[in-house]
Amino acid sequence: MVAWGMAANTRFATGVHAMVLLANEPDGLKTSEEIAGKLDINPVVVRRIFSLLGRAGLLESQKGPHGGSKLARGAKQITLGDIYRALDGGALFHAARLPGARPARVSAVLKRAFARAEEAVREELEKTTLNQIAKKASK
Repeated sequence: MVAWGMAANTRFATGVHAMVLLANEPDGLKTSEEIAGKLDINPVVVRRIFSLLGRAGLLESQKGPHGGSKLARGAKQITLGDIYRALDGGALFHAARLPGARPARVSAVLKRAFARAEEAVREELEKTTLNQIAKKASK
């Protein structure tokens, strides 16, 4: 799990927002400062997110005075699942570990419910493309 300052689901949502901005202008390079300005966040946050997205093969970046980042492939080929895995990918839900037999039984039941819910969320993320999000957001 990636551990730095921002909660995983906030990091994921911020990453999706940044990727939508890149998807809206697929031919140009955008700097972390440009993206951060549009999202009203610190450029360091964008750079950290872009680093993780780049390691996952979702972004291409060029350094230098005319550098920036762009999508590594078309927005139709990038799913929310791809972005989630790049930015965290860990369990969505966590059951508390409490001492005693009854809490252990409750935790076991809860764990199964969490697993079913998590599977449904992951399926939805896998079938939703960045392109779909960008198109719906531009209406």
